[in-house]
Amino acid sequence: MSTDNLIPVLITTAHRGVFFGYVDPAKRHEPIIDMVGARNCLFWHESVGGFLGLAATGPNRQCRLGATVPGVFTARDVTSVTDCTPEAVAAWEAV
Repeated sequence: MSTDNLIPVLITTAHRGVFFGYVDPAKRHEPIIDMVGARNCLFWHESVGGFLGLAATGPNRQCRLGATVPGVFTARDVTSVTDCTPEAVAAWEAV
């Protein structure tokens, strides 16, 4: 699925979900957001620097990540949307 015109973000939810994926920038302030290329972080190591570190530098080998969803994933009860740096995107895509 194409990520043209979408931005890479880290989303957290009220249900303690932490997800990386690509979203329509016009929808980033919604409580329900559709993502493509989504995957979740089940555990991040302290060396990452918290969940915001996943947006700043991305996951490392000590993190546990879920598989990438091949289609659309819908995040509900969104509590935060954080832009990802190019470094973080490269790390998420490399895992």
